[in-house]
Amino acid sequence: MATPKIVLNTSRDIPFNKLVLSQANVRKVKAGVSIEELAEDIARRTLLHGLAVRPVLDAEGAETGVFEVPVGGRRFRALELLVKQKRMSRTQPVPCVVRTAGLAEEDSLAENVQRAPLHPLDQFRAFQTLREAGLGEEEIAARFFVAPGVVKQRLKLAAVAPALLDAYAEDRMTLEHLMAFTVSGDHARQEQVWEALSRAYSREPYQIRRLLTEGAVRASDKRALFVGVEAYEAAGGAVMRDLFQHDDGGWLQDPALLDRLVAEKLEAEAATVRTEGWKWVEVALAFPYGHSRGLRRLAGEPVPLSEAEQATYDALHAEYERLEGSEPAHAEELEAVARRLAEIDMELRALEERPLVYETAEVARAGVFVSVDVEGGLQVDRGYVRPEDEAPVEPVVPAGSEETSAVPAGGGAVAAQPAAIAGGASVSAPVPVTGPAASEDDEGLRPLPERLLIELSVHRTLALRDALANDPDTAFLAALHALCLRTFTQRPGASCLELELKSAGFGVQPPDLAASAAARAIDARQRAWSTQLPSEPEALWEALVGFDGDSRAALFAHCVSFGVNAVHEPWNRAPQRAAHADLLAGAVGLDMAAAGWTATVDSYLGRVPKARILEAVREARGPEAAQLIDHLRKPDMAKEAERLLAGSGWLPEPLRRPLEPTGGDAGVEGDAEGDGASLPAFLAGDEELPNAGDDADRTEAAAA
Repeated sequence: MATPKIVLNTSRDIPFNKLVLSQANVRKVKAGVSIEELAEDIARRTLLHGLAVRPVLDAEGAETGVFEVPVGGRRFRALELLVKQKRMSRTQPVPCVVRTAGLAEEDSLAENVQRAPLHPLDQFRAFQTLREAGLGEEEIAARFFVAPGVVKQRLKLAAVAPALLDAYAEDRMTLEHLMAFTVSGDHARQEQVWEALSRAYSREPYQIRRLLTEGAVRASDKRALFVGVEAYEAAGGAVMRDLFQHDDGGWLQDPALLDRLVAEKLEAEAATVRTEGWKWVEVALAFPYGHSRGLRRLAGEPVPLSEAEQATYDALHAEYERLEGSEPAHAEELEAVARRLAEIDMELRALEERPLVYETAEVARAGVFVSVDVEGGLQVDRGYVRPEDEAPVEPVVPAGSEETSAVPAGGGAVAAQPAAIAGGASVSAPVPVTGPAASEDDEGLRPLPERLLIELSVHRTLALRDALANDPDTAFLAALHALCLRTFTQRPGASCLELELKSAGFGVQPPDLAASAAARAIDARQRAWSTQLPSEPEALWEALVGFDGDSRAALFAHCVSFGVNAVHEPWNRAPQRAAHADLLAGAVGLDMAAAGWTATVDSYLGRVPKARILEAVREARGPEAAQLIDHLRKPDMAKEAERLLAGSGWLPEPLRRPLEPTGGDAGVEGDAEGDGASLPAFLAGDEELPNAGDDADRTEAAAA
């Protein structure tokens, strides 16, 4: 028996005004492209798919000439919208397939259920084909009603190595993996990373990004901010960007080029500074903390405001006071006022932070440090005088004695020399230089003998000690004066008080020490006091006399703080000094966690063995959290431990307060469960990447 042949439904062009929407259409919920967007697409390329219709019959079963649309309802509504917009005639013929058999609801359901969605890779490749045909990203986005950024993302996905696209098509790779590979355009490197990860248990997208960006410099690095990514790219540098995650501007692939551009720009800035007449200009990406210790800072005079600037300043200040006293009635007005106040504050700061002018003679003996600050801006620190460049100090002649260059009667000459005074006093006294013409019988007033001057000054020194001991306020002022001479002017010899203050330098400096909260606070305090104190030692005493008690106490504490040395020195074991450092830390309530120290890969976790990392996580977050990362390679373990320890307040033993219980301030219970629940899925794995031996860990453990 012959198999019956299939007969397809007939197709007809039916005027649009003879079509009505069927209630048998199963699509009730709006989804996908909107009717408006579909209408625009039909207007651009006409109707790509015809409608499936059924004739409407009268009571006798005869066709009425009207057809209902159970399949293609969205297309019908889009055509209806075009008719309402008068962009299509009501009698425009519409291609339709006429159905009479079966149920209308079954036709509608079959069309929607049996439709196979397009694989994302086919869409990516189709976008790439359109791009190669000459369509721009904006035009493609407009034609398919998506944002231009979406087009860029899909084109980026289509540009991944073909072998990886095949793996994605065969479901050996997820879309998240493919998105991670778009960070780099190097197909060979992409395939190398995928080959390495394919042999590991954990294949998380973040690992792909990390491996692809090894050796690159983030665009948020201060070097990149200083040069500018645009200038780097103009010089031929390549930038890797992640279109699917926030990447802080991407990664700069050529660190050597970036360093060269930084050096060139810094040198150009330094050349401009040299034209100001400074004796020396030192240039570096960053100077170690404390590099200016031992140098005297010049106190320049700010450039006065011009008449126009003063008028602008007064107007801004008046506007600020007016807005600050206003009471906006609506939230929009309140937001606008707050925004304007912030703008005025920035403008006032720009006018208040005036450039400084220095004396020409001082500029000729002083220098400048040119570097890059932590935010990538140019940092120019002017006006530092080295001790060897200080102007020579004129000898002081005691009252009642003759000038050192005078020649007394009888032809004798005198020369000024400092006399060592018991108890710390130092006096410059004329020393008689005898010659054939000098004679004890000569008349006239001659300098006192050296021995007598010493004995008299000893009496005075002893009496001054006794008097100072009975005047605590003056004793405090004298000590403060001596400390300020050492801290701000580097001329301790200008005080008769032999009070030595050693400021310990740091031969070994942690990463980014100058950017720490403590370093910034100390530097800001030093600058603030420097502006309030005179630059000449002779005027310092009078300035301190004019300070109130609170100001003197604050200044005294600032000066004394430079003498603290609690640095661990293997070559100089000093247990009593360390014990006193603990005592002092307890007295001032020092909390290193509150002071801003956190355990990061650079500051601690990447420099200790894996056992130490696990110990830190166990103490801060509990044993469950430690177990979740104990299978990882050390670099991954350190990175994940940094995330777990963030905000916990955990501190290593050398930074804990005396008698502080193990684990720091963080509660072990409770935190562990909460953090453990938020761990990424890859932490459940227990297999490492190839060549992930623990030799480095064993070496570090042995060193520790």
